[in-house]
Amino acid sequence: MDRSMPYGPEITYDDTLKVWSGGERANYFAPHLSIGEIIFREMERHPKLIAQISATEKTVMTREEVRFNAMRVATYMRGLGLKQCDIVGLIARNTTHLVAVAYACFFNGMPFHSLNISYEQDTIEKLLSITRPRLIFCDGDEYERVLAATEHIKLDISIITMRNHPSGSLRIQDILTTPIEDNFRPACLEQGPDQTLAILCSSGTTGVPKAVTITNSQQVLLTFFRLTSNDVQYTHSTLDWISGLIIIISAGVFSTTSIIADNVFDPALLCRMIKEYKITFIFQCPSHMAMLANCPEFETSDLSSIRFYIYGGSNCSLKVQNRIRSRLSHDCLHFAYAVTELNSVGCTNLHFDEKPNSVGRPIKGISLKIIDEQGEALGPNETGQVCFLNGQNWSGYYGNPEETLIIRDSEKWLHTGDLGYMDEDGFLYIIARQKDMLKYHNIMYYPNEIETVISQMQNVAEVCVFGVWDAVNGDEAAASVVKRHGTNLVAQDVLDFVKEHIDAQYKQLNAGVIIVDDLKRSANGKTNRRATKAHFLEITNRRAFGGQSI
Repeated sequence: MDRSMPYGPEITYDDTLKVWSGGERANYFAPHLSIGEIIFREMERHPKLIAQISATEKTVMTREEVRFNAMRVATYMRGLGLKQCDIVGLIARNTTHLVAVAYACFFNGMPFHSLNISYEQDTIEKLLSITRPRLIFCDGDEYERVLAATEHIKLDISIITMRNHPSGSLRIQDILTTPIEDNFRPACLEQGPDQTLAILCSSGTTGVPKAVTITNSQQVLLTFFRLTSNDVQYTHSTLDWISGLIIIISAGVFSTTSIIADNVFDPALLCRMIKEYKITFIFQCPSHMAMLANCPEFETSDLSSIRFYIYGGSNCSLKVQNRIRSRLSHDCLHFAYAVTELNSVGCTNLHFDEKPNSVGRPIKGISLKIIDEQGEALGPNETGQVCFLNGQNWSGYYGNPEETLIIRDSEKWLHTGDLGYMDEDGFLYIIARQKDMLKYHNIMYYPNEIETVISQMQNVAEVCVFGVWDAVNGDEAAASVVKRHGTNLVAQDVLDFVKEHIDAQYKQLNAGVIIVDDLKRSANGKTNRRATKAHFLEITNRRAFGGQSI
């Protein structure tokens, strides 16, 4: 039996199947149109609007200029004989002409495979060997590494640089001299909306990232935020993040103005950009939120233009959320629980005051259930693995059918690996990743439980808890802690606080605490427990042998 539930977004709950649903999603545009066709048409309609401003390169592009540049790049690709079954490689920051390359791929119906600039050489080689792109666009900063990778895997292709061009390299400016094909039109998709739009990379927190296909579906559009041509949007995410892809698509579809920057994330610069460009929509990862909240300029920054502050990708402490929220002019801080494999946002929380630690409710087009270890669906307030169903085709992990079968079952439910529960009002709460589980004398516990407590300390900006193996006890908890700017904090303060607020001996920080300048992060900005733990062990001169470790 389906029954509707209060709050928003509007959802229903089937208490027989134990499934929560955001309801049917209506297409914003004609269902046969590709993302490329939609962007092409919308850019034709509003040619003189400002499409993009680079705060670091000091460039301003109209929608007409971006569309013409995208057509030039698309024509160049067609001239090389690239077809819809071919793949274009990207390893680039958010520079002025990256949008033209992305839209060119959309116009041609050929997916790009985007890799993060911080990937190690071995990771670049492994990922490129999976998708084997016919053409690669990369920043000159990474040119030598990309060239070495293509030579090692015997990939004889052209490499086009986007910035800091090495001598003799083929530059994006050279490609932009290509005459536009007569009567240029975006390609119709040979496989329709089931065709792959892009290939991103999984977070890589548990090993080499996987190549995640993104379907050419309107599910990726941020229709529930009702963006317009009056909106000015910003994300520091590059195109290997689902948030970066969503933002660049939204700019083309909804005629927003994108503010971009190709620098290492700088919270002080963000404060200045918000004021100067009157940014209205921000999509940010929690680590950047923590850096912003810990920035001296944040206290006096003008954030009054913001009407949507969206964040997601990992856990964010309630203290950081409240600190950000205290500086916003109205209630606009919303968690968006997005899973790259889902190809879109899955849940959003529009009720911070009532449900401050929830990641929200499923949006339209999304169904959700919680399952136990036997795969049986659970009811409200029962903890298990979070699973999503979006009713659309997904081609899985490119070149990796084995892992695809693990994450998606025969009924097309996506198994996220996150542990959580739904409350009686249909709000999802994430407890931890299944793979993060620790055991102390065979008693299970999760790092998130301890992190939540430590995050309550006034002088703590960020924290990462992990297990250090002990031959007698098993996984002993340890923590790396970043202190707030301008405050004093020592390891003993953290140890004492945990003892005061947690009774269980197995959840004490028996393996120690270190105070660090920053946590180790994966390429997409998430805190990397494995790397943070390795840094801890290096500093403390400890070594872990076997056992349950992260």
